[in-house]
Amino acid sequence: LDQVVPRLADPDMRSNISVATKSSMTDMVTEMDTWSEATITDTIAALRPADGFLGEEGSSRPSETGVVWVIDPIDGTTNFLYDIPGFSISIAARVDDLDLIGAVHDPIRDERFRAVQGGGATRNGFPIHVSTKADLGTALIATGFSYEAKRRRAQAQALTILLPEVRDIRRFGGAALDLCSVACGRVDAYYERGLGTWDTAAGAVIAVEAGATVQNRQPQGGAFVAAAPGIATEFFALVDGSGANTA
Repeated sequence: LDQVVPRLADPDMRSNISVATKSSMTDMVTEMDTWSEATITDTIAALRPADGFLGEEGSSRPSETGVVWVIDPIDGTTNFLYDIPGFSISIAARVDDLDLIGAVHDPIRDERFRAVQGGGATRNGFPIHVSTKADLGTALIATGFSYEAKRRRAQAQALTILLPEVRDIRRFGGAALDLCSVACGRVDAYYERGLGTWDTAAGAVIAVEAGATVQNRQPQGGAFVAAAPGIATEFFALVDGSGANTA
């Protein structure tokens, strides 16, 4: 991260870089995404040559140790390109298919979120905890939207049901930092559907270790949801009832 963060934090890096698209015209990837992922994987491989990789930009290697590093080199590429805060580097260590270690770095705020299963979560070395929110009606909720136009329409319709039941909605633009925002109490809950495993692997470890209730319903066709425990049951039911769980 010490090699990657300074370059991503430098606004000059966003000018004159090549940009391509992936799943749709709004799903962008830059040369900085691929450089960041290559730098991270090369560094880890030098230290742990028998471990595996799963990266958003294509890094893939089977593991001989049971350890797989799940990497999102720039989560929130659109924010990065437009010089908007809300992008991060996300790295998780998966051991025998369980995510046990998470690290998310926000280059703009210079915040490092870290967690180890059973060891709690920290921000810049200090312990963090989810909010004590117990009233869903005054809860601040984070979410994200799909790259696909048809799914975005359905997500907008779900918002018309969900939004009146909470304090407000925030859309920051990166799932990893959304989960870290739940972890440190900046928002009270988060939901989104259509995420990759690299989007949530590290953030989920951090959120759980900070006390959040987290459910990944995506394998069953639902949403990824996380909330402060005081509102979790009610919030998850609201997500279901709004249609956001399937939008």
